[in-house]
Amino acid sequence: MWLLLLLVALIGMALWWFRDQQTLPVRAAFVFITGCDSGFGRLLALRLDQRGFRVLASCLTPTGAEDLQRVASSRLQVTLLDVTDPQSVQQASKWVETQVGEAGLFGLVNNAAVAGIIGPTLWLTRDDFQQVVNVNTLGPIGVTLALLPLLQKARGRVVNVTSVLGRMVANSGGYCVSKFGLEAFSDSLRRDVAPFGVRVSIVEPGFFRTPMTNEKTLETALQARWAQLAPATRALYGEAFLAKYLHVQKYVMNLLCDSDLTKVTKCMEHALTSRHPRTRYSPGWDAKLLWLPASYLPASLADSVLSWVLPKPAQAIC
Repeated sequence: MWLLLLLVALIGMALWWFRDQQTLPVRAAFVFITGCDSGFGRLLALRLDQRGFRVLASCLTPTGAEDLQRVASSRLQVTLLDVTDPQSVQQASKWVETQVGEAGLFGLVNNAAVAGIIGPTLWLTRDDFQQVVNVNTLGPIGVTLALLPLLQKARGRVVNVTSVLGRMVANSGGYCVSKFGLEAFSDSLRRDVAPFGVRVSIVEPGFFRTPMTNEKTLETALQARWAQLAPATRALYGEAFLAKYLHVQKYVMNLLCDSDLTKVTKCMEHALTSRHPRTRYSPGWDAKLLWLPASYLPASLADSVLSWVLPKPAQAIC
């Protein structure tokens, strides 16, 4: 009996692997990627360029655009895009339409993102949340809606880069909120565009070492916010709280952050080129072994673990 079950499981795994390895002949197809100044976006743009794709890369800054264009082939085209600016999105959409013509757009990778201030909720303002949501949630929504007609024309692919923190809240601030929102948009979009031949995949990376997760940047932002807090709030937490919080943040980043960004870009490539793209990809050992399993724990247990890791305010009620 057990031998039969094992045999069925092995056959099932073999069939899944064979199906997962089938690819489409999509060389020279047009792919538009946001957030190509650095990190995942830049690496993916160069990788797809090497594979013969017609990469349409968007950067936030002229410096990022010039640097990318300098190391890429003549096939790769770059434009400036601020995903939070509707006029910029509309201009980029028209530029993409001019580039792709009747071929349509085969791939859209919504990669642009910011971390914002990561710290206790009582330290934050509405604007702190709004700024992150504008980039990480409303930005991809706006870009996707603008390019959907071109994606439908090519029966293309949408790849939304969220995070494991869109499944499991491990820190306070707008980042987790924004990624949960993008997960919801991706799920509804996937069902709505399927009848038109457009496929939607979500890439949920664990912790990777990118400019967005730079420890010094995160530390400076939180220190600046501490200095802006009202004296009563600082008294509530105590002077030692900030140092302890930054120590835990630094320790976690050093422990979990992976420097191999290709683990993420390979998932993006698979979502674009596979005949049967997966609904979700979770690159990173911490995503698979820590955050995703933890997301299924009872909330009370997850809260207890995270509360144990983080420092307590000086005037906390224990």
